[in-house]
Amino acid sequence: MTTTVELIIKPRRGWNAIDFRELWDHRELLGFLIWRDVKIRYKQTAFGGLWAILQPLIGMLVFATLFTRVAHISTYGVPYPLFLYAALVPWTFFANALALSSNSLLASEHLVRKIYLPRVMVPIASILALMLDMAVSLAFMGILLACYRWPISSSILWLPVFIFGSFLTSAGLGLILSALNVHFRDVKYVVPFFTQMAFFLTPVIYALRSVPEKFRMLLALNPMTGMVEGFRHALLGSSFASDAIWISLCLGATLFVVGAYLFTRMERTFADVI
Repeated sequence: MTTTVELIIKPRRGWNAIDFRELWDHRELLGFLIWRDVKIRYKQTAFGGLWAILQPLIGMLVFATLFTRVAHISTYGVPYPLFLYAALVPWTFFANALALSSNSLLASEHLVRKIYLPRVMVPIASILALMLDMAVSLAFMGILLACYRWPISSSILWLPVFIFGSFLTSAGLGLILSALNVHFRDVKYVVPFFTQMAFFLTPVIYALRSVPEKFRMLLALNPMTGMVEGFRHALLGSSFASDAIWISLCLGATLFVVGAYLFTRMERTFADVI
């Protein structure tokens, strides 16, 4: 004898946090969405998953050629290609995460309109799919370290912390932008401009220690500042910019909480507006 369970779905009202229990119940769907995003991203591409390496690698070659010949940037004893690539790994993840997650709901319009699912999974899945790219990029970083015979120190144990911090920052902004993009299509113009400007306000091509001390705290208000410095510390054993790193981690967590509440506040109108 089977038992019939009646499920009533009602729109959330007011300010609500993400229902993590509901996400766990739909974990198989989340896995499907992640795999779908991975396949779509590299469908009909000549290089496929190699783009996970080529994006930061091409950036490293261009900037390394430019700044080693035209301008001298102090890397405090670290070979500039290693110094640059270690920062481009989290930055490339962040930039791609914003681009994909901000447009994820519009790209999944039919899914959002026709069936019920925790809609927060759509932008989150697009970001989690990029974790595969980061893993490939980190593997190539290992090859670069071997080529330069750069030793790996115990600071590598910090790497999961900074990966998680990069995810929180990307997910927080991604949730905010994806929700706003449903109502205001200006977001697709804002994101590329914002990413371009944020690149120069993040110590990717330069070291935070090279910035005058009075401006360092201002740069630390950019949550990716601490994550980039953290990746360099974990991968290269560079100095630990503790103030900037902890500020960035706290800001990343705050962005995620704010993004989660804003997304759940706005999601009840997505199907009607999208």
